[in-house]
Formats: sequence, structure tokens, C-alpha cells
Amino acid sequence: MAEAKIGVIGGSGLYEMSGLVDLQKVRPNTPNGLPSDVITIGQIEGIATAFLPRHGRGHRLLPNEVPTAANIYALKELGVERIISVSAVGSLKEEVHPLDILVPDQLIDRTKQRQSTFFGAGLVAHIGFADPFCPALSDILAEETNNVGATLHKGGTYVVIEGPAFSTRSESFLYKSWGASIIGMTALPEAKLAREAEICYATLALVTDFDTWHETEASVSVELVIGNLTRNVERSREIIRKAVPRLTGERNCSCATALKDALVTTGQSIPEATRQRLAPLIGKYVASATGA
Repeated sequence: MAEAKIGVIGGSGLYEMSGLVDLQKVRPNTPNGLPSDVITIGQIEGIATAFLPRHGRGHRLLPNEVPTAANIYALKELGVERIISVSAVGSLKEEVHPLDILVPDQLIDRTKQRQSTFFGAGLVAHIGFADPFCPALSDILAEETNNVGATLHKGGTYVVIEGPAFSTRSESFLYKSWGASIIGMTALPEAKLAREAEICYATLALVTDFDTWHETEASVSVELVIGNLTRNVERSREIIRKAVPRLTGERNCSCATALKDALVTTGQSIPEATRQRLAPLIGKYVASATGA
């Protein structure tokens, strides 16, 4: 199977990644099923990069229908160590305007129906998730956002709602009162599963609207979101093209060893079926614990 060290998960409006050359297409079946769509692997400045459209090409999947566990598992099997996520979001702050780009550093989980862990079935693990986005990867995305001339907001809390409906006005005011910066539907469970897979994860949040709290702007609508998103997508492609060549060095962040002290179940107690299912994630730890 082809390999790539960098993964890009494209959100609403970003269904293809221009600039990839020497293309290969794969869609591996994982223990969690098939990923959202075919994964395109190509070269950006000589760096193997895997691109996956989160909602499928043509935008066929609701946020809660996205097979996130399959997506992250498939990228892990391809050798991906860093994931750049692109996500459409609404603003919860007056100073964060539509067409701005925000690189968040925190999350609030308001989802209800999504698989948020690879573990269970006889194996207990508790990852550290105090800082849900990789700081090193986030820094590079922020720098390249500045370099393309986009209006950048570095840091901020991303509230993830279940969807597919947008928030009520009262919900929007509630999230704003919490001090959150943006609201969207897709950063979770991606960030949690990426951390469990020891993959660095950071988000380019493309601001499309003021959600429903703003009294002088039009309420959020699909027409408004898509119109602003289309204008921001090409800038996100440019940011990715500039960031990828900077992502070739060794990883010194804690993402790379997130499972080191997280596995609670002793090696000999892990069911063989679970051991095999999670081999790409736990192999380097469980093998030494069991003597396999």
C-alpha cells in the first residue's frame, strides 16, 4: 500500500486538493469500515500527502454520519503522522469575521452520537487531552495563514455541536457566554481519535458566518455558508501547499507518544481480537509488554 506522512482532511467545499502530482488512489477497509471516500495520495513539493474529503465528494455525509474512526485508522495505516483538518465554522465573537481564518487551541464537545474512542472490548486507555490540538502543527498553520495574507486569529475555543441543524439563538448566546470563539460540527471526534492514534492534529477553521447570536447580521444559512466558504477554500489550499514542506522533521511534541502511559489494561489481559484490531495503534507498546 502507498504511504504518506502528511494527511489532509478536507471539510465543506474542499473535496479535492489541487497541486498533488503522481497520484495514487486507495480506500482501505478498516476494522471500523470504509473511510468517507477514496484517499488520494500525491506529492506536494516532493512530500507524500494523503487527501481525504470528510463528507465524501459531492458532500454526501451528515456530520454524524462521517466514519471518523475509519478515516483516522486508514490514515494511520498509510503512515500519516500529521493531519491538517479544514473545517467551516461560525463565529461567536464580534472580532472574528466571516472570511477570517482561526487556528483553535481548545475544544468543547457537545456531540451526542459519535464513536469517540478506538478502545474498549477488553482494552482500557485514557489519553491526555488537555491540549487537543498539536501546538507545533498549529504554529506552522498560523504562520502560513499570515503569509498568504488572510486575517488570522491564533488560538480560541471551538464548540463542536452534533448538527445537522444550526444552533438555536439561545444556544448560540450560551456558547458565546462561555467565551468560545467559533462553532462547528466536525472537529470531534477527529481530534480525540487522532490523539489515540498518536497523530498530530490541527485545524484551519474557515469562518463563514456569525452563527445566530449576531443582531445586525443575517442568520446563518446554507447559502451564506457556501458563498463565504467558496471564497476561503482556495486560500486554505495555498496555506496547505506552503505548510506541507515544513512538516518533514522529527516530532518533538507529546502527540507522538500519547499512548505511552495511557494503556491501563495489562498486556496479557488484552483479548487477542482486540490486540489484532488495534495493532497499528498499540503494537509498539503491547508487543513489548507481552513479549510478542
